[in-house]
Amino acid sequence: MPTYTDMTRCDGCGECVDICPSDIMHIDPIYRRSYNIEPNMCWECYSCVKACPQNAIDVRGYADFAPLGHKVRVLREPEKGVISWKIRYRDGRLKEFAFPIRTTPWGSIKPPQDYEKPDMSAIGSQMLAHEPEALHVEFPVLPAYKTRA
Repeated sequence: MPTYTDMTRCDGCGECVDICPSDIMHIDPIYRRSYNIEPNMCWECYSCVKACPQNAIDVRGYADFAPLGHKVRVLREPEKGVISWKIRYRDGRLKEFAFPIRTTPWGSIKPPQDYEKPDMSAIGSQMLAHEPEALHVEFPVLPAYKTRA
């Protein structure tokens, strides 16, 4: 479901531009509103939806779950810690979904250069560099691929 901006709600703050991992959210130089320059290239991560303080970014629903004539509305509610979705069908039915916001705050993730360099003895391990301490979990909790004997 690619994103699009409701121009009447957008104030051109640029939060969506800053957070978009595929660099497709831009600010129109004339109208000073955000827009998705290439909806087909949208990763559908909804980072822009979560970051928009005006709740100006909506998504276009796919026909396999929301038929023609529907409206999908996304609402970011940071005080409740949720992103809620409302789908209004042509016949007036309304379906609502709520998911927790799991986006980490800006600057809360250490950059790679702040970690110690991994030693070469770890090259044969299934662990990624700096696991489990970077994930803040205990070692036995990490799942591992098991081979059959």
